[in-house]
Amino acid sequence: MNGEESGDENGFGDSILGRLRSMIGKPAGREELVAHENGDDATRLVFDQARREMIERVIAFDEKKVFDVMAPRADISAVDIDTPLQELIRLFSEAGHSRMPIYRGDLDDPVGMVHIKDVIGLIADDAKPLPASGPILKTLRRDVLYVPPSMRVTDLLLRMQASRIHMALVIDEYGGTDGLVTIEDLVEEIVGEINDEHDDEDEVVITPMPGGGWDVDARVELDDFEEETGLHLDTEDDEIDTVGGYAVSLAGRVPQRGEVLIGPNGFDFEVTEGDARKVRKLRIRPSAANAPGKAAE
Repeated sequence: MNGEESGDENGFGDSILGRLRSMIGKPAGREELVAHENGDDATRLVFDQARREMIERVIAFDEKKVFDVMAPRADISAVDIDTPLQELIRLFSEAGHSRMPIYRGDLDDPVGMVHIKDVIGLIADDAKPLPASGPILKTLRRDVLYVPPSMRVTDLLLRMQASRIHMALVIDEYGGTDGLVTIEDLVEEIVGEINDEHDDEDEVVITPMPGGGWDVDARVELDDFEEETGLHLDTEDDEIDTVGGYAVSLAGRVPQRGEVLIGPNGFDFEVTEGDARKVRKLRIRPSAANAPGKAAE
């Protein structure tokens, strides 16, 4: 760990977790309590369930490592340090992020990050003429944290708070870039997924595939999937409501992109989009042995 996790740092992290637990467990504010007491049974049930889920996430947060929450290398949007301004603007527009790592040559040689507000500030500054061409990132580069995948997420959160650097690149034992973590990723581990005005509100869809099978948004409800496709997904867990949750139950963990799970009735579940924290899209198709046109052996 190269000294990343000293005993004092861990102790401080434990104290932070203790304060988080006490904050979540303490009585709610006056307006919240009035709404809770005046609500019907269903409202109170939702309120209590949300609180329980957050407490569970806080407890789980204390046990997690950076590897558990990072976006994998394949999902990182990054820019080369020699990128000109117009290309940089285009890349920010396509990525939809406020920050992107900067690399020299390839992602295994990172040199920092760039923030969109610095780009906007440069464009808005009438006192400085914009370069007609050529790289601009050497003047906009900010520092980024470099952390090992085995680092505790509590320690990373503390480092981000202390340094005011809200992006960390995860570096493996060979010096290569393994993934990326932002402070939003860490906060979402506690409060649940945060959708802001920049997040796409994609329609939850089931798309039939030529030759059989479906491309499915992981948020699709199991009942809706079964009704539309006729494929029954057996589950004994009443708390599994979505196709993504069903895939997690099949694997016994969060399956990664490209992973293929053997499902019921001769169908395979391939994760086509997702990260270390959740499954986003799946391809459900007949297994090779049951695919149309497969000769009987």
